[in-house]
Amino acid sequence: MKDIVHTDNAPEAVGAYNQATITENLVFTAGQLPMTADGELLDDEPIDVQTEQALSNIKAVLEEAGSGMDNALKVTVYLDDIDSFDSMNETYSSFFDEEAPARSAVEVANLPKGVGVEIEAIAAR
Repeated sequence: MKDIVHTDNAPEAVGAYNQATITENLVFTAGQLPMTADGELLDDEPIDVQTEQALSNIKAVLEEAGSGMDNALKVTVYLDDIDSFDSMNETYSSFFDEEAPARSAVEVANLPKGVGVEIEAIAAR
């Protein structure tokens, strides 16, 4: 059984996907871009600002699903430039306590809409 998650506090899904899906006690978010809930793309902002927005979107989606950042089990961060890792990581760290989730961070050739970061998460519910 799969349930669909939707919140107005994160950008709308524009394509063949949903903001998140839930199965049993796990929440799987879609990759979140640095885009406001109103649709403003922050692609020209520094990576720390982009990271903050993407993680704010993750937070909103997880909360709508009955979870939260403290329940995140695994996060994947896609960067268009691995040299921006330190800046991303500083902002990323502010969203988690000392029991941070497992994480992968990888450099990719391109991200949707020319952004510098996309982030997805799996969380307990």
